Amino acid sequence: MMPALEAVELPADAIEVGRIGDAWGIQGWFKVHAHSASPEALFSSKRWYLQASTRDALPFAGTLKLAIVEAKVHSSGVVAKAHDVPDRSSAEALRGTRIFVPRSSFPTPELDEYYWVDLIGLAVVNREGVALGQVSELLSAGPQTVLVLAFEAEGQPQERLIPFVAAYVDAVDLPGKRITVDWQADY
Repeated sequence: MMPALEAVELPADAIEVGRIGDAWGIQGWFKVHAHSASPEALFSSKRWYLQASTRDALPFAGTLKLAIVEAKVHSSGVVAKAHDVPDRSSAEALRGTRIFVPRSSFPTPELDEYYWVDLIGLAVVNREGVALGQVSELLSAGPQTVLVLAFEAEGQPQERLIPFVAAYVDAVDLPGKRITVDWQADY
């Protein structure tokens, strides 16, 4: 049984942060597959916006608003409870839905900490001012994160990988949409 949820517009600053997985227990709790190893955005927002995945056939279209009662870490994952999801069958009906939260509800990062979503699209230049590319994605490589830069060389799309660590990253200027690094184009 699909829970009765409010149909809404997706906020302009909405970021996809995870997907709903299986039901967890019999009281409407469900598992969440977070897109981040640090899912603070899921915990800080009491309003989640749901959309059907393109690969899942769900009984709704558009965007639904889900009021969250509680979200918490359980074992190695996240589980959540929402208003209007009273039982296991209601939770099962949401399986596969994409979860979005407004960027404005993310917790403020600590000094020299950044959300990946804020780094994607930034231009990367070295200390000499040579353009190295634009951040297309980030990879989690064990204890460090790696910037994946997209650039063109000889008319062909290329990728460059730079560890996102203090030894190589001199400055991140979010308002200026630029990252300065100690890295050469021929590395």
